[in-house]
Amino acid sequence: MSLIKKVFGTVLLLALASCSATYEAKVDFDKNSKVDTSNYKTFAWLNTGKIMAPPEDFNPVMKVRVDEAVENAFIAKGYQLIEDAEKADFAISYTVGNRDKIKVNNYPTTYNAGFGWGRGYYGGLYGVHMQTETRVRQYTEGKLAIDVYDVKSHQPAWHGWAVKRITSSDKEAPSSDIKDVVHRVISQFN
Repeated sequence: MSLIKKVFGTVLLLALASCSATYEAKVDFDKNSKVDTSNYKTFAWLNTGKIMAPPEDFNPVMKVRVDEAVENAFIAKGYQLIEDAEKADFAISYTVGNRDKIKVNNYPTTYNAGFGWGRGYYGGLYGVHMQTETRVRQYTEGKLAIDVYDVKSHQPAWHGWAVKRITSSDKEAPSSDIKDVVHRVISQFN
C-alpha cells in the first residue's frame, strides 16, 4: 500500500470518527464559600414534592426515576436520609427542564465535496465567488439542577447542574442515562 493511500485512509477514518458524535452531559457546580459542608452527615428533601418547580409536561414516571436517582446518589456518598428536614444537616431539591435549540453551520460548498484541489479549492481566488452551503439542525437540550441548602443557616450551600443534548436513544431508554447524569453531578458535592 502506498504512503498516499495510508495517509488518505487515516484522514478518512478520522473524519468518519468525528462525525459519529456522542453527546455527553456537561456537568458543573457552584459552591457558597460561606457555608461549610464538610461535617454534613444527614439530609432530607426540602419539600414533600421533592422537585422545586415541576414543568407542566413532566412525566410522573420520569419524576419517580429522578427522585430515586438523586436520593440514592447522596446515600451512595455516605449521607443518611432522614424524614424531618429541620433535623437534617442539609436539605435537597432539584429542577429539570428542556429547550429546543437550533444549530446553523455555514461551509464552503467545496468543503463537503472532498478535497477540491486546484482553482476551485475553497473558492479559489482568496474567497472571491465562494459558494456556501448552510445546514440547520434542530435538537432538544435537557438540564438537571440539584440544590443543597444548609438547614441551620437557611442558606443555599451548593448548586450542581448537567446540560445534555437529548437524543432519540435517550428518549427510548432514559433510566440509565438519568442515573449516570445524577451521579456525575452529585459526585462533585463535598
